[in-house]
Amino acid sequence: MGHTVVGVDNFNDYYAVGLKHGRVESILRPAGVVCHAFDLCDEQALQELFAVTQPDYVLHLAAQAGVRYSVENPKSYLQSNLLAFGNILEASRQHRVKHLVFASSSSVYGSSDKTPFQEDDPTDQPISLYASTKKANEVMAYSYSAIHQLPITGLRLFSVYGPWGRPDMAYFNFTKKILLREPLEVFSNGTLLRDFTYIDDVSEAVTRLLFKEQAAVGKVPYEVFNIGNRRPTSVLDFIRILENLLGVKAILEFLPMQLGDVRITHAGTDKLHKWIDFSPDTQLQTGLSDFVTWYREWHMHDGAHA
Repeated sequence: MGHTVVGVDNFNDYYAVGLKHGRVESILRPAGVVCHAFDLCDEQALQELFAVTQPDYVLHLAAQAGVRYSVENPKSYLQSNLLAFGNILEASRQHRVKHLVFASSSSVYGSSDKTPFQEDDPTDQPISLYASTKKANEVMAYSYSAIHQLPITGLRLFSVYGPWGRPDMAYFNFTKKILLREPLEVFSNGTLLRDFTYIDDVSEAVTRLLFKEQAAVGKVPYEVFNIGNRRPTSVLDFIRILENLLGVKAILEFLPMQLGDVRITHAGTDKLHKWIDFSPDTQLQTGLSDFVTWYREWHMHDGAHA
């Protein structure tokens, strides 16, 4: 689209730093994207970057992710998900960006058993600190949008997977353990249902939303959208697909449901489709096949040392 793009990452060691640098070298650098290395909690560094680049659009996907990790390490979530996002809001306000898009999470729906989840469902009972910080992001963003007429859009992302993803995610961890013939920890007897959403679909939706004119006159220029595939799949069925793609039988270790987990995520995407004429639809078999192909190649060259 003719835009100059700059990125920011603090390259922390929550998971293999080599994978993070690999994304930059394989995806960003060839596209001409410069990625700066600093923490968004550093307000001065962020303000200096905004002053130099004068961005028209801001896409904020940085966060401390993971539901279970938030039980063990709450402080990192308060820093990365609240302080850093506050800095992004303030910089965006001061520099009057045309549109700020940020990542929320399907976790804000808590343990709701009303499916599919819709954007106007109650989200005031999150059951993990991670979910609480994402709900807080939505409330913070709404107030900035209302007070300053700053166009902001939140993305409630549902179990994103695909090449170059996070090693702490189930699909990545399961693939590694199946190939190593190590037991998989399967919670709640594998009955948990997840709305797995392929990364290419997410990228398409995010790009369309970022450049979409946002608000009508007299309205708070704030929206939130589910970004999901609309097809919840049980963890056991998910494992069976991986087994077939890898040609290896998984060793399963069944465990009770974990603190902070929910039984089902299921995205309703009518609002998204109406807004951008698109919603994710890649079949899980197709998406996992692409991931397995990438994983084998990555592990052969870099993964063993990452």
